[in-house]
Amino acid sequence: MRIVKLTQKERENILENLLKRSPNQYSKFETTVRDILDKVKAEGDQALFAYTEQFDGVKITEETFRVTEEEIAEAYEKVDSHLIEIIRKALVNIRDYHQKQVRYSWFDSKPDGTLLGQKVTALERVGVYVPGGKAVYPSSVLMNIVPAKVAGVERIVMTTPPGKDGKVYPITLVAAKEAGVDEIYKVGGAQAIGALAYGTESIKKVDKIVGPGNIFVALAKKAVYGHVSIDSIAGP
Repeated sequence: MRIVKLTQKERENILENLLKRSPNQYSKFETTVRDILDKVKAEGDQALFAYTEQFDGVKITEETFRVTEEEIAEAYEKVDSHLIEIIRKALVNIRDYHQKQVRYSWFDSKPDGTLLGQKVTALERVGVYVPGGKAVYPSSVLMNIVPAKVAGVERIVMTTPPGKDGKVYPITLVAAKEAGVDEIYKVGGAQAIGALAYGTESIKKVDKIVGPGNIFVALAKKAVYGHVSIDSIAGP
């Protein structure tokens, strides 16, 4: 672990710079994000394809947009069996933890006929955003999909940006399959959040969006909040 030692003056300077941050410093990003969301809402899949080519340098079509079972099977062949066992062990631990948090419906009838209670109903569809780029995030897959499965979510949709070869990292696909995801789409950024929030020809809108991302993803989640539920605004 790298330990950084600062003088009192250096600490004061860092704190001062943090306090100087203005909410308006992200305004230029918010304008870009809003434009992307509006285009996805208006043009659907075609906007997703265009932005994926523009930002990720990958040309996708209706035929290659959704990850197939063949691609998942191929991913299993590329991931070391020991790593798959680690993923499965992590799944057991994460599932065990979240099962202890499950809320249950209950009802209580009083002598005067009054009925009190709580009905707990799982969401129908949840969208999970998994970052891509140069790093691999199987932990984001597990920590977001497993709680949704434990809660009883009917359908879980995952979006993640494709690599330059037009494919998703094998370890990401294996983690998603093991966790129980239902659909995986090769799209990232604010455009993916727009697709999950508003729906397109291929992606049906979800009830809630979870998962971390860069500043564009974070601001997109902030923008669609209210139209759809989100977990939090994680990231820079």
